[in-house]
Amino acid sequence: MSTSRPKEKRRYKMPSPSAALTDRVIMEHIDEGSRVLDLGCGDGLLLSELRRIKSAEILGVEMSRRAMIQCMTAGVPVIQADLDLGLEAFPSQSFDFAVLSQTLQQVRHPHVILEEMLRVANRALVVVPNYGHWRVRWNQLLWGRAPVSSSERYQWYNTPNLHLMSMPDFRDLVDVVEGRIVKELAIIRGRAVEQAWAANVRADSAVYILERKSGNTNAPLP
Repeated sequence: MSTSRPKEKRRYKMPSPSAALTDRVIMEHIDEGSRVLDLGCGDGLLLSELRRIKSAEILGVEMSRRAMIQCMTAGVPVIQADLDLGLEAFPSQSFDFAVLSQTLQQVRHPHVILEEMLRVANRALVVVPNYGHWRVRWNQLLWGRAPVSSSERYQWYNTPNLHLMSMPDFRDLVDVVEGRIVKELAIIRGRAVEQAWAANVRADSAVYILERKSGNTNAPLP
């Protein structure tokens, strides 16, 4: 029996065409000097910019050894961990913000990681692809093909996604974990739109700002 280890574990954070836009939206909603945890931080670019522009105290979590090296080269503090094993290493309320960008659909138990984010941070910023987009519906109706998000060009055989969700699906999940949606921003044609009409049909992806239902509902948004 071979005892050799695989060269590279699958990484959670995958590149997205809308990553620059969603990173900018995330930064706009993080306060100056905040403590920020980025789950599936990739090369650490978002964290690096948060530290430079917002003077944030930063920490990344990443599975990929290659991405970790990129983080460390950029001076971004990062730890290697499997999100499917939870966030037990982090005390409750140890961060102001927890970020999960284009990663929720790739973990085995999305409700668990979302619950944990709302435990370890005052607010969670989550970016998810929207499989309720009209192109996805049209392709299924017309061709009967497996759904492919317009923001993620993977095919059924090479996608890292384990769970396909629409915007209403995500809203339901937030209720399941007893969270509250503070703000929903639909990403439509390269723009982040709040309170967009027919968002579930038009949006490629969406950015959500969440907090616990038991949290301070009067806290102002940055």
